[in-house]
Amino acid sequence: MTASTDCAYIQQALGLAAQALFISSPNPRVGCVITAPNGQVLGRGFTQQAGGPHAEVMALRDAAAQGYGVRGATAYVTLEPCSHHGRTGPCCDALIEAGIGRVVASLADPNPRVAGQGFARLRAAGIAVDVGPGAEESRELNIGFFSRMLRGLPWVRLKAAVSLDGATALGNGVSQWITSPAARADGHAWRARACAVLTGVGTVLDDDPRLDVRETATPRQPRLVLVDSRLDTPATARLFDVPGREVLIYTAAAQDDPRAEALRARGAVLVQLPDARGKVDLAALLRDLAARGANELHVEAGHRLNGSLLREGLVDELLVYMAPTLLGAQTRPLAHWGPLQSLQEGLSLQFHDVQRVGPDLRLVARVQGRAGG
Repeated sequence: MTASTDCAYIQQALGLAAQALFISSPNPRVGCVITAPNGQVLGRGFTQQAGGPHAEVMALRDAAAQGYGVRGATAYVTLEPCSHHGRTGPCCDALIEAGIGRVVASLADPNPRVAGQGFARLRAAGIAVDVGPGAEESRELNIGFFSRMLRGLPWVRLKAAVSLDGATALGNGVSQWITSPAARADGHAWRARACAVLTGVGTVLDDDPRLDVRETATPRQPRLVLVDSRLDTPATARLFDVPGREVLIYTAAAQDDPRAEALRARGAVLVQLPDARGKVDLAALLRDLAARGANELHVEAGHRLNGSLLREGLVDELLVYMAPTLLGAQTRPLAHWGPLQSLQEGLSLQFHDVQRVGPDLRLVARVQGRAGG
C-alpha cells in the first residue's frame, strides 16, 4: 500500500473513532478498518461502551458477519492495539489469531500497561507494523485520555457563554439566555463528550440547574461533580433528578455533618478533600477524578469557581460562546481573579478553533504549552 492509501483508510478509521465520542469513556475513542490486499474494505468498527468490544474486535466481527476472511489483511487502527487483559481480552491477540498480515496505527497507546507492548507482540508474531498516519487527529480525539495517562489529570475544559464585552450575567445574576439556541445545543454536545461536568454550589443555589445532556442524543449522562465546601447544596436540588447519573460532592465539611446524610439519601457520593483554608482542594479533586477514570472534565460554573481554577493553573482549555451583544457595566465576568499589576501577569492562551454557531462565535482557546500530556 502507498502512504496516500494508508492515510485514506486511517481517515476512515478516524471517522469511526468519532462515533465513539459519547460512549467509550473511560476508554479511548478508537476506530478500525480492515482491508484486503486489493483494497476492498472487509470490516469496520469502533470502541463500544466500557466493558464492551474494542474497535479491532468490532471490525473483525463485522468482517465475519459479511463472510469475509481476514488472513493476510491490513488493519488500520487509530491507536495501538491493547496488549493487556482488562474487561476485555488483548486486541493484539485477536488480530494475531485472526491472521492479520499488517497493522497501520496512528500512534502508541499512552497507557503504561500498553505503551508499545501491543506493537511488540504484533511484530513478534510476524505482523508488519507501521505507525504515524493520523497521529495528530487521533491524539486530539483522545486529548483527555492522554492527559489522564501522562499527567494523572483530566483535561479541564472551562465553558462559558459571554457577551461581546465579556459578561456572563447581569449584575443581578440574570444570564438566560445570552447566547442562541444553536449555541446552547452545541454546548450540550460538548457536555456529552465529557466524562464529568463540574459546577459549584453557588451555581446550584442561584440557578438550580440540572446540568444534564438534553439537546444531544447520548446513551449516557456524564457524572456530575459539585464543589461544595460547607455542604450547602439543598437535598431538593434538581441536579438529583437525573436518572442513573452519579453525583460526586467534594467538600471540606466533616462526613458526619447533619446535612451529609440527606445528600447521601439523594444518591450523592461525598468526598472530603479540605485544603489549609477550609475550602475544597481543587488540585486534589482533579487527581481524584483522574483516579476515577475521568478523561475530560467539562466546567460550567460561576465566576468565583472559574477564577479559582484559573488562578491555580488547573484549566487547560476555554470553550467560550460569544454573543453579538453588549451588556455594559456592573455585570459578572467570566472569572473573578486578579487584580493584576501588569499585562505580563495575564494568562496566555492560543486560539485552537473559531467557528460560527448560529449568530454566535464559538472560541476554543488553550493555555499555552498544554497538549494533553
